[in-house]
Amino acid sequence: MPRALEALDHIVQRLERGEVTAIEAIDALLSEEYATRETRRIDIALRTSKLLPVKTLESFDFSFQPSLDRERIAALAQLDFVRRAEVVHFLGPPGTGKSHLATALGVAAVKAGRQVYRASLAELIDALTKAERQGELAEKIRFYTRSSLLIVDEIGYLPISRGGANLFFQLVNARYEKGAMILTSNRSFAEWGEVFGDPVVATALLDRLLHHAVVVQIEGASYRLRSHADLVPDHVRANARITPPPKRRGRSPKNEAANP
Repeated sequence: MPRALEALDHIVQRLERGEVTAIEAIDALLSEEYATRETRRIDIALRTSKLLPVKTLESFDFSFQPSLDRERIAALAQLDFVRRAEVVHFLGPPGTGKSHLATALGVAAVKAGRQVYRASLAELIDALTKAERQGELAEKIRFYTRSSLLIVDEIGYLPISRGGANLFFQLVNARYEKGAMILTSNRSFAEWGEVFGDPVVATALLDRLLHHAVVVQIEGASYRLRSHADLVPDHVRANARITPPPKRRGRSPKNEAANP
Protein backbone atom coordinates (compact mmCIF):
# COMPACT_ATOMS: atom_id res chain seq x y z
CA MET A 1 0.00 0.00 0.00
CA PRO A 2 2.50 2.64 -1.15
CA ARG A 3 0.10 5.60 -1.20
CA ALA A 4 -1.19 4.78 2.30
CA LEU A 5 2.41 4.65 3.51
CA GLU A 6 3.08 8.09 2.03
CA ALA A 7 0.05 9.54 3.81
CA LEU A 8 0.64 7.69 7.09
CA ASP A 9 2.70 10.33 8.94
CA HIS A 10 0.27 13.14 8.15
CA ILE A 11 -2.78 11.11 9.19
CA VAL A 12 -1.08 9.91 12.40
CA GLN A 13 -0.33 13.53 13.28
CA ARG A 14 -4.01 14.41 12.81
CA LEU A 15 -4.91 11.43 14.97
CA GLU A 16 -2.54 12.55 17.75
CA ARG A 17 -4.01 16.06 17.65
CA GLY A 18 -7.47 14.57 18.06
CA GLU A 19 -8.67 15.84 14.69
CA VAL A 20 -9.81 12.37 13.61
CA THR A 21 -10.75 9.15 15.37
CA ALA A 22 -8.86 5.90 14.89
CA ILE A 23 -11.59 4.58 12.57
CA GLU A 24 -11.51 7.82 10.54
CA ALA A 25 -7.71 7.58 10.29
CA ILE A 26 -7.91 4.03 8.95
CA ASP A 27 -10.64 5.08 6.53
CA ALA A 28 -8.50 7.98 5.31
CA LEU A 29 -5.54 5.69 4.69
CA LEU A 30 -7.63 3.17 2.77
CA SER A 31 -9.31 5.96 0.77
CA GLU A 32 -5.94 7.38 -0.26
CA GLU A 33 -4.77 3.94 -1.38
CA TYR A 34 -8.01 3.16 -3.23
CA ALA A 35 -8.04 6.50 -5.05
CA THR A 36 -4.48 5.98 -6.24
CA ARG A 37 -5.16 2.44 -7.43
CA GLU A 38 -8.37 3.49 -9.16
CA THR A 39 -6.57 6.31 -10.97
CA ARG A 40 -3.88 3.88 -12.09
CA ARG A 41 -6.49 1.35 -13.24
CA ILE A 42 -8.33 3.95 -15.30
CA ASP A 43 -5.11 5.26 -16.89
CA ILE A 44 -4.05 1.76 -17.95
CA ALA A 45 -7.55 0.87 -19.17
CA LEU A 46 -7.81 4.05 -21.25
CA ARG A 47 -4.51 3.24 -22.97
CA THR A 48 -5.35 -0.40 -23.68
CA SER A 49 -8.84 0.60 -24.84
CA LYS A 50 -7.37 3.07 -27.39
CA LEU A 51 -9.40 5.90 -25.86
CA LEU A 52 -6.63 8.48 -25.86
CA PRO A 53 -6.78 11.43 -26.06
CA VAL A 54 -9.54 11.38 -23.46
CA LYS A 55 -12.86 13.01 -24.38
CA THR A 56 -15.69 13.62 -21.92
CA LEU A 57 -19.30 14.73 -22.14
CA GLU A 58 -18.42 17.70 -19.93
CA SER A 59 -16.02 18.96 -22.60
CA PHE A 60 -18.53 18.57 -25.45
CA ASP A 61 -20.00 21.84 -26.74
CA PHE A 62 -23.71 21.03 -26.92
CA SER A 63 -24.50 24.66 -27.72
CA PHE A 64 -22.72 24.23 -31.06
CA GLN A 65 -24.93 21.24 -31.98
CA PRO A 66 -28.49 22.22 -30.96
CA SER A 67 -29.88 19.21 -32.88
CA LEU A 68 -28.56 16.97 -30.10
CA ASP A 69 -30.78 16.07 -27.15
CA ARG A 70 -28.45 16.58 -24.22
CA GLU A 71 -30.66 14.57 -21.85
CA ARG A 72 -30.66 11.64 -24.26
CA ILE A 73 -26.86 11.62 -24.37
CA ALA A 74 -26.74 11.85 -20.56
CA ALA A 75 -29.06 8.84 -20.42
CA LEU A 76 -26.67 6.89 -22.64
CA ALA A 77 -23.87 7.76 -20.19
CA GLN A 78 -25.74 5.70 -17.57
CA LEU A 79 -24.55 2.73 -19.68
CA ASP A 80 -27.79 0.75 -19.65
CA PHE A 81 -27.23 0.11 -23.35
CA VAL A 82 -24.01 -1.70 -22.46
CA ARG A 83 -25.82 -3.97 -20.04
CA ARG A 84 -28.49 -4.69 -22.68
CA ALA A 85 -25.86 -5.34 -25.40
CA GLU A 86 -27.40 -2.69 -27.65
CA VAL A 87 -25.84 -0.76 -30.53
CA VAL A 88 -25.58 3.04 -30.53
CA HIS A 89 -25.21 4.77 -33.90
CA PHE A 90 -23.92 8.33 -34.18
CA LEU A 91 -24.67 9.64 -37.67
CA GLY A 92 -23.73 13.03 -39.03
CA PRO A 93 -21.42 15.04 -41.28
CA PRO A 94 -17.70 15.19 -40.51
CA GLY A 95 -16.74 17.34 -37.54
CA THR A 96 -20.10 17.23 -35.77
CA GLY A 97 -18.85 15.43 -32.67
CA LYS A 98 -19.61 11.78 -33.40
CA SER A 99 -16.18 10.48 -32.39
CA HIS A 100 -16.08 12.78 -29.35
CA LEU A 101 -19.39 11.42 -28.05
CA ALA A 102 -18.43 7.81 -28.79
CA THR A 103 -15.11 8.22 -26.99
CA ALA A 104 -16.75 10.01 -24.05
CA LEU A 105 -19.18 7.12 -23.56
CA GLY A 106 -16.25 4.73 -23.77
CA VAL A 107 -14.41 6.68 -21.08
CA ALA A 108 -17.52 6.58 -18.88
CA ALA A 109 -17.69 2.81 -19.36
CA VAL A 110 -14.01 2.40 -18.41
CA LYS A 111 -14.53 4.42 -15.24
CA ALA A 112 -17.48 2.16 -14.42
CA GLY A 113 -15.22 -0.86 -14.65
CA ARG A 114 -16.26 -2.04 -18.12
CA GLN A 115 -13.83 -3.41 -20.66
CA VAL A 116 -13.79 -1.23 -23.78
CA TYR A 117 -11.98 -1.27 -27.10
CA ARG A 118 -12.01 1.44 -29.77
CA ALA A 119 -10.80 1.33 -33.37
CA SER A 120 -11.66 2.80 -36.73
CA LEU A 121 -13.40 0.48 -39.19
CA ALA A 122 -10.29 0.50 -41.38
CA GLU A 123 -8.09 -0.53 -38.43
CA LEU A 124 -10.45 -3.36 -37.51
CA ILE A 125 -10.59 -4.73 -41.02
CA ASP A 126 -6.81 -4.49 -41.43
CA ALA A 127 -6.35 -6.46 -38.20
CA LEU A 128 -8.94 -9.06 -39.19
CA THR A 129 -7.43 -9.42 -42.67
CA LYS A 130 -3.98 -9.97 -41.21
CA ALA A 131 -5.34 -12.50 -38.72
CA GLU A 132 -7.12 -14.40 -41.49
CA ARG A 133 -3.95 -14.50 -43.55
CA GLN A 134 -2.07 -15.93 -40.55
CA GLY A 135 -4.76 -18.46 -39.74
CA GLU A 136 -5.72 -16.65 -36.52
CA LEU A 137 -9.08 -15.15 -37.47
CA ALA A 138 -11.15 -17.01 -34.86
CA GLU A 139 -8.77 -15.93 -32.11
CA LYS A 140 -8.85 -12.30 -33.29
CA ILE A 141 -12.64 -12.24 -33.34
CA ARG A 142 -12.68 -13.66 -29.81
CA PHE A 143 -10.36 -10.82 -28.78
CA TYR A 144 -12.80 -8.23 -30.12
CA THR A 145 -15.78 -9.95 -28.50
CA ARG A 146 -14.26 -9.95 -25.01
CA SER A 147 -14.93 -6.25 -24.49
CA SER A 148 -18.23 -5.18 -22.97
CA LEU A 149 -18.22 -2.26 -25.42
CA LEU A 150 -16.66 -2.13 -28.87
CA ILE A 151 -16.45 1.30 -30.52
CA VAL A 152 -16.14 1.28 -34.32
CA ASP A 153 -15.28 4.74 -35.61
CA GLU A 154 -15.27 6.33 -39.07
CA ILE A 155 -17.59 4.04 -41.03
CA GLY A 156 -17.87 5.35 -44.57
CA TYR A 157 -14.70 7.41 -44.73
CA LEU A 158 -12.71 4.80 -46.66
CA PRO A 159 -13.92 2.19 -49.18
CA ILE A 160 -14.15 -1.39 -47.92
CA SER A 161 -13.50 -4.44 -50.09
CA ARG A 162 -15.97 -7.31 -50.19
CA GLY A 163 -13.52 -9.44 -48.27
CA GLY A 164 -13.21 -6.79 -45.60
CA ALA A 165 -17.00 -6.45 -45.44
CA ASN A 166 -17.35 -10.19 -44.89
CA LEU A 167 -14.79 -10.09 -42.08
CA PHE A 168 -16.59 -7.22 -40.39
CA PHE A 169 -19.86 -9.12 -40.69
CA GLN A 170 -18.32 -12.09 -38.90
CA LEU A 171 -17.28 -9.81 -36.06
CA VAL A 172 -20.69 -8.14 -35.83
CA ASN A 173 -22.40 -11.52 -35.93
CA ALA A 174 -20.15 -12.78 -33.10
CA ARG A 175 -21.12 -9.80 -30.91
CA TYR A 176 -24.81 -9.78 -31.86
CA GLU A 177 -26.94 -9.70 -28.68
CA LYS A 178 -23.80 -10.49 -26.65
CA GLY A 179 -21.86 -7.24 -26.50
CA ALA A 180 -22.64 -3.56 -26.93
CA MET A 181 -21.25 -1.45 -29.75
CA ILE A 182 -20.99 2.21 -30.69
CA LEU A 183 -20.67 3.03 -34.38
CA THR A 184 -19.98 6.42 -35.95
CA SER A 185 -20.62 7.15 -39.62
CA ASN A 186 -20.89 10.06 -42.02
CA ARG A 187 -23.01 7.95 -44.41
CA SER A 188 -26.70 7.09 -44.27
CA PHE A 189 -27.76 3.48 -43.83
CA ALA A 190 -29.06 3.56 -47.40
CA GLU A 191 -25.47 4.09 -48.56
CA TRP A 192 -23.97 1.14 -46.70
CA GLY A 193 -24.22 -1.07 -49.78
CA GLU A 194 -21.82 1.33 -51.46
CA VAL A 195 -19.63 1.65 -48.34
CA PHE A 196 -19.16 -2.11 -47.98
CA GLY A 197 -19.15 -2.91 -51.69
CA ASP A 198 -21.91 -5.50 -51.35
CA PRO A 199 -25.61 -4.69 -50.76
CA VAL A 200 -26.27 -8.22 -49.46
CA VAL A 201 -23.58 -7.98 -46.76
CA ALA A 202 -24.68 -4.42 -45.91
CA THR A 203 -28.26 -5.62 -45.43
CA ALA A 204 -27.11 -8.47 -43.20
CA LEU A 205 -25.03 -6.03 -41.16
CA LEU A 206 -27.91 -3.60 -40.71
CA ASP A 207 -30.25 -6.45 -39.81
CA ARG A 208 -28.13 -7.11 -36.73
CA LEU A 209 -26.92 -3.58 -36.01
CA LEU A 210 -30.42 -2.06 -36.02
CA HIS A 211 -32.25 -4.82 -34.18
CA HIS A 212 -31.46 -3.46 -30.71
CA ALA A 213 -30.30 0.03 -31.57
CA VAL A 214 -30.27 3.66 -30.54
CA VAL A 215 -29.76 6.04 -33.46
CA VAL A 216 -28.51 9.55 -32.73
CA GLN A 217 -28.65 11.89 -35.70
CA ILE A 218 -26.46 15.00 -35.57
CA GLU A 219 -27.41 17.73 -38.01
CA GLY A 220 -25.03 20.61 -37.90
CA ALA A 221 -21.84 22.22 -39.08
CA SER A 222 -18.32 21.01 -38.46
CA TYR A 223 -16.96 22.13 -35.11
CA ARG A 224 -13.41 21.93 -36.47
CA LEU A 225 -14.29 24.26 -39.35
CA ARG A 226 -16.30 26.72 -37.26
CA SER A 227 -13.70 29.43 -37.78
CA HIS A 228 -13.51 28.82 -41.53
CA ALA A 229 -17.11 28.00 -42.48
CA ASP A 230 -17.08 30.68 -45.18
CA LEU A 231 -14.34 28.73 -47.01
CA VAL A 232 -16.42 25.56 -47.36
CA PRO A 233 -18.40 25.46 -50.64
CA ASP A 234 -22.19 25.46 -50.29
CA HIS A 235 -22.61 22.20 -52.24
CA VAL A 236 -20.20 20.43 -49.86
CA ARG A 237 -22.18 21.55 -46.81
CA ALA A 238 -25.44 20.49 -48.44
CA ASN A 239 -24.20 17.04 -49.44
CA ALA A 240 -22.73 16.41 -46.00
CA ARG A 241 -26.10 16.06 -44.31
CA ILE A 242 -27.38 12.61 -43.51
CA THR A 243 -30.98 11.55 -43.31
CA PRO A 244 -31.92 9.08 -40.56
CA PRO A 245 -33.47 5.71 -41.41
CA PRO A 246 -37.27 5.61 -41.75
CA LYS A 247 -39.09 5.02 -38.48
CA ARG A 248 -40.74 1.64 -38.01
CA ARG A 249 -44.48 1.51 -37.69
CA GLY A 250 -46.39 0.08 -34.78
CA ARG A 251 -44.38 1.70 -31.99
CA SER A 252 -45.10 4.59 -29.74
CA PRO A 253 -43.05 7.78 -30.29
CA LYS A 254 -41.27 7.15 -26.99
CA ASN A 255 -40.18 3.66 -28.02
CA GLU A 256 -39.17 4.86 -31.46
CA ALA A 257 -36.84 7.42 -29.91
CA ALA A 258 -35.25 4.82 -27.66
CA ASN A 259 -35.03 1.97 -30.14
CA PRO A 260 -35.38 3.03 -33.80
